[in-house]
Formats: sequence, C-alpha cells, structure tokens
Amino acid sequence: MLRGSKVGLRARHEDDIPILQAELHDDVVHHSRSQNRPWRPITPGSKNSRFVVDDTAQQHVPFSVVELDGGTLVGASALWGIDNHNRSAHIGLGLLPSSRGKGFGTDVVAVLCHYGFVVRGLQRLQIETLSDNAAMLRSAERNGFVREGVLRSSTWVLGEFLDEVLLGLLAQDWKIAIKESR
Repeated sequence: MLRGSKVGLRARHEDDIPILQAELHDDVVHHSRSQNRPWRPITPGSKNSRFVVDDTAQQHVPFSVVELDGGTLVGASALWGIDNHNRSAHIGLGLLPSSRGKGFGTDVVAVLCHYGFVVRGLQRLQIETLSDNAAMLRSAERNGFVREGVLRSSTWVLGEFLDEVLLGLLAQDWKIAIKESR
C-alpha cells in the first residue's frame, strides 16, 4: 500500500467494486462530470464496470483509496494514459460523497505524485478537470500543479458544454515543492 498522511492507495478488492459502482458510477451527475463518455447503466456484478481491474493493462494503474485510520474505503484513483516513452501520465480520482471535504483529495494527489515520480520514474503528470471543480483545482495546486490552459467549451456535461482546466506538474518542480514544504 502507498501511504499519505490521511489515505492509503491499495489494490482494488472485489468487495470495493459494488460500493464504488453504487456511490460513484450510479450517481449520474457525478459520473457525467468526471468521465469523458456518457453515463449508461451498468448491471450490478458486470465485468464491464470501470472499477473492475484488468491487471494486464499497462497504461492504467487503478487504486482503491482507503482512510488510514480504520481502512474504510473512501474512493478510487488512478494513474492513467501512462506513456512510458514520454514518461508522462494523467491523474484521476473520485471520492465517495461521504468522504468529500475532508482533505482526502489533496492527500490522494500527493500519493499519486509520489507513485508517478518516484516509483514509476515519470517526468510529467497532468490533471484535467472542469473549471468549476474547485476541490480538484485546490488539491492539484496544493501539490504544485500549475494551470497550463483552459479548453473552452470542450466537455459535454448533461446538456451543455463546459470549460476544462489543464494542469501539469514536472518531476523537478515537484521535488522543489517537497523540499520547500519540509
């Protein structure tokens, strides 16, 4: 398990899937705001759930997020779109509704940065989020991510196009931020 100050990132367990499916996927608004594809119902127990792990997929590393105090499941996260040639990847996360607003998101991003830069040896991490997702923007910026641009009206969400913010972090900038926080 990878540990932060509040959360741990561990392999996905079979019994995590129904909880993540019900709390994150089945919430049409949350799914529509966090995924770049339209929501559709998924039958419980389906192997087509995005929370089912394919251990052979090399470009996508999913984690279950658990609270360190007690091990309670609080969400899901991933390093995805891993490009070993350019040494880059994207960060994604989703917290269960009862776990939002507790600082877990900032800690998840920090642990994913450690995994990407230290464990995987990547050079660049990237986050894309809706421009009104203040919690994700805050979590990214607290970890040293820099706003690199806005993709205007690029994301279709429940009947309207919304802006998406692109944030990036380079390994050397992350190392400087870590040293300064000590």
